[in-house]
Formats: sequence, structure tokens, C-alpha cells
Amino acid sequence: MSSKIYRDAASALEGVTFDGMTVMAGGFGLCGVPEHLIVALRDSGARDLTVIGNNVGCDEHGMWLVLANGQIRKVLASYVGENKILAQQFMSGEIEIEFNPQGTLAERIRAGGAGIPAFYTRTGYGTMIAEGKETREFNGEHYVMETGLTADLSIVKAWKGDSEGNLVYRKTARNFNPMIATAGKVTVAEVEILVEPGELDPDAIHTPGIFVDRILQGRNYVKHIERRTTRPRAEASQAATGVER
Repeated sequence: MSSKIYRDAASALEGVTFDGMTVMAGGFGLCGVPEHLIVALRDSGARDLTVIGNNVGCDEHGMWLVLANGQIRKVLASYVGENKILAQQFMSGEIEIEFNPQGTLAERIRAGGAGIPAFYTRTGYGTMIAEGKETREFNGEHYVMETGLTADLSIVKAWKGDSEGNLVYRKTARNFNPMIATAGKVTVAEVEILVEPGELDPDAIHTPGIFVDRILQGRNYVKHIERRTTRPRAEASQAATGVER
């Protein structure tokens, strides 16, 4: 059996990108984002992409790099804030956005990965989200039918992985990554730490290697902060007001 390990993100995406493809990308804001694979996707030159994920990065980071390069045609996302280019392209009609409630998006991806073509949810009934969709009543409650989602390519980020493709995510960086890993025809993972089979605790594995086709160890990760929200230091506040507390 050939190795799943690739030397870098560019080689890991070689032969799997093409114009018009659908790409799922893990991450929530800038947490758990497959940043090296996103750069490689940008550099691949693939265009007219449909991108599925919680968001499309934010200014200068994440999937924003692919968006700013004019490669995305349609987005299926839950949160589209912190992204001026996306707002501009949407308002000008350059890009199509299919908005999804966050839980609905997560379940659509999970369903697609599990081979479930559709499901019913109460979320969105009676709103614009339900327009044009089938609705049904169960036990006196109204539900909207949502379809499962799959992709030509899923790219995910994990904390640890082994050469068999087993993945362990770290805390909130897990977010959408486990669902997305199951829903791609080809799934490529980047990890911070790559180990040999048997070094991961079997009970700690979040994504079994059966779902992962290619894996690489990333380098020089930077923990960007999307929006810094801190309280001023007490001494700074005193200096500004001239009042001791």
C-alpha cells in the first residue's frame, strides 16, 4: 500500500484540484484552519470553486486568500462576517452565498459523510431559510428538509496524526473538522505533529484513518487572533482618568 504521507501541502493537493470543484475546509474563524492547504489551493490556480465551511476566513487569513485571488464562485457558509471582500463580491453579484444556520450546516456535512441524502430540522421553518424547500409536520411540529453535503475535496487541520491518517484534534480547534473529514471524495489533512502508527491512544482518535487519503506535517504555525477583546489594565485606566481606584 502506498504511503499517505506527503512532503508538503502543494504535493498533497497535486492531481486532486480542478476548475469547478467543490471544496470543504475545516475551521471556525481562524481556529483549526488548514492554513498550509489553503495556500496550496490558492497556488493551484483552480477556479470557479464552490467552498463549503463555517466561514470564508477573515481579512488576510484563511480561505480569504483563495477568495481574494478570484477563485471562488459560490460559498455555503454559516458566518460571513470579518470579510470585507466577501461582502463586496456578494453585493456586486460576483459571488453566490448560500446561508445556513450553523447547526444545520454541521448536520448537512455530517449527513453527507454518513451517506444520508436528506433530513428534517425545525431550524429555519417559517423563515427565508425554508423558501423553496420541502416541509413536513411531525407530532405537531413543522420541519424543513435539508440535504446532505459532500465535496470533491475536504481539507482539514488536526493537532496530531499518524502515517495511517488517524487524527486527533485539540480542544475547540476540532470544530467542523471531524465532519468535513468524512464528507470528501478525497480528504487531505495537515497536522502539527506526525507520529507512527500505535503512538496515538486509540480511545483519543477523533477521525479514523479510513477517512483520510493524504496527510502532511505543517510547519511554522502562527496562532492568529481574529478579534482581540481585552479589558484595559487598571493602571492604564487610572492614568487616563486621573482617578485612583
